Amino acid sequence: MRKLVVAVALLAIVLVVLDRVAVVGVQREIARQIEAKYDLTETPSVQVKGIPFLTQAISGRYEEISIGIGKTEREGVQLERIDATLYGVTAPLSDLIQNASAAEIRADRVTGTVVISRQTLSARAPRGMKVEGTDGDELRVSGNVTAFGNQVPVTADMKIQVVQGGIRLTPTNVKIAGGIPVPNPERYISFTVPVKNLPLNLRITRVKSTSEGLAVQGTASDVPLR
Repeated sequence: MRKLVVAVALLAIVLVVLDRVAVVGVQREIARQIEAKYDLTETPSVQVKGIPFLTQAISGRYEEISIGIGKTEREGVQLERIDATLYGVTAPLSDLIQNASAAEIRADRVTGTVVISRQTLSARAPRGMKVEGTDGDELRVSGNVTAFGNQVPVTADMKIQVVQGGIRLTPTNVKIAGGIPVPNPERYISFTVPVKNLPLNLRITRVKSTSEGLAVQGTASDVPLR
């Protein structure tokens, strides 16, 4: 009886070790494939959710995988990071082991958040304007605009809108210093940040202001990871 208990315990230990070794290998391969597929500047972090892992690996389907992508650039705009979750990932273990370069890896659905810093927003803003935050994590711009040959100090809260191919920032509650009349001040302050061709085929669904800048939320379906 004692020998049986010891044997079962050893088997359990071996299975746990195999489980962890297998998950590391699959995570590494999925990360490598995503990096190549979406032309990333660094390898993303990958974490397969769910224990035990081997049951998912044997079936070749992973219900949830977390992805972390560091700084990358799209359309001349630097993205600080992308945090994404893949659902229903098909990646046959035999294919990953025998011929990883030809393995068919797809996700049924992807959700993600892309962070764009205020520094990046300021770089896209009209000349002389700087993007700042407020106590409520709203976006505000301040600086000088040129009107009738004069440098006019202005501040304005910014309305965030999702438009075709990007995010449009338009001013509301414009405040002009010095009492200098400026007709249609919005035209001097509005600007668009291009956000497209995102990794994992993410399409914008919502944008909100945060303490870091903008959090761009997106989704995608039937996403190739290789």
